[in-house]
This record gives sequence, C-alpha cells and structure tokens, in this order.
Amino acid sequence: MENNQQLPKEDLKEFGLMNDDNSFSKRLSKEDIDKFLQGYIIIADHEKDRITFQLTDNNSRLKVQQFQRDKALDKILEDSQSEIQYSELKAFSQNEKDKDYGVKVFVANKDKSEVKEYDLFQDMKELTLIILATKELKEIDKYKTELLKLKGFIQDKIDKFPELGKQLTENLNIVSNEINTVNSTSIELNKNQEKSKVDLDVNDPDLYQDASREREEEQKIEQEVRRGRRR
Repeated sequence: MENNQQLPKEDLKEFGLMNDDNSFSKRLSKEDIDKFLQGYIIIADHEKDRITFQLTDNNSRLKVQQFQRDKALDKILEDSQSEIQYSELKAFSQNEKDKDYGVKVFVANKDKSEVKEYDLFQDMKELTLIILATKELKEIDKYKTELLKLKGFIQDKIDKFPELGKQLTENLNIVSNEINTVNSTSIELNKNQEKSKVDLDVNDPDLYQDASREREEEQKIEQEVRRGRRR
C-alpha cells in the first residue's frame, strides 16, 4: 500500500492491525485504513476496556493509549435504550497535568436503532441542543449535574496548574455559558409545569426563588466535586 515503507509494522502486527504479509487486518475497512494513515484514531472496545491507536511522527510511530470505563459497554448500550447514559473513561499512565475530563455520553436515536457516543466537553453544544429538545426535566437535571462536575474539574485544574489558566479559563467560561442555557430552559419548563397544575398553591416559590435554589445546588455540587478530586 502507498506510503507504507515507514510504518511501524512490528507494532502494528503486535496489536493485530497488520498481518504478517504487511497487509492491514481484514477487520479494518478501506475507509478505516485511509483515515488511519491520515492521522485519525482507531478505537477498540471490549467490555470496560478501550484501546486507541494513532500514527504519529509522519506515520513512523504508533501511539497506543489504554482506558477503562466505569461500567461495561454492553450495559451502557442496553441502558441507553431507556435513558441517556453517562460513563467516565479513565486513561492509564496519564499524569495529572495532561488529564482530560473523560466523560462520554450515550444517546439513542428516535427509533432506538442506533446509539451514538459523544464527548461531554468536545460535543457539549450539540448535547445541549439534543437534551433540551427532550423537554424532560429528569434528563436536563442529569445533564446539568454532569456539566457542574465538569466545571468543578476545570476549576480544580486551574488552581493546581495556574500556568494553564488562560486556556482552562476559556473552557470554564464555555461550560458556564452552557449551564446558564440549561438553567434558563429548566426554570421555564418548571414554570410551565406549575401553570398546568389545577391545584396551584399561591404560596409556591416564584421564579427568582427557583433561580436562587438552582445556584445553591450548583455551588454544592461544585464544592463536592472539588473536595473529591483533592482526596
């Protein structure tokens, strides 16, 4: 195959990506191979484990990373048929400074025929649109809790590594803006649900009290996340 001379063939064979005759594994499609040679990542999942493969240094080196989920992939896919799933993916042998927030989100399509995996941070704006479109307070509250955990993680990293502050502060602002968007929709949905009740209680908290309670819950979650990360 074209441009194969400098490939790390022994490493590719060790991980089953290449055969003894230097052809790529039949498990990889032509599209997979073409993208792999262009620097795209190949992902291999098995139960809780994930391994990623990427060619670097002008295709002369194979970068291999190992991860582990908090639960088996089959279980996540099964549970995602009834509700959106969140799963933490931890990298092995990654120092604290380089560590990313590895939460993946699994969303089934309308007819439940396909489940798509999203990255909580990288795909956040798309996820916000998807989850707010459900208009289900349970799903929206779950999503907001995950965003608050992410915000706490970023803030904690800013405190530990101030030299990374500029980029991390930008990320923090992005997450905060999404939380504000989610809050606005959540408060509006709560307000509409209250209006639809026949037996409205005139002493129910007003919109400002709802917003205040939302802020108190956010602060509590962020504090708990930051305390947990420092243990």
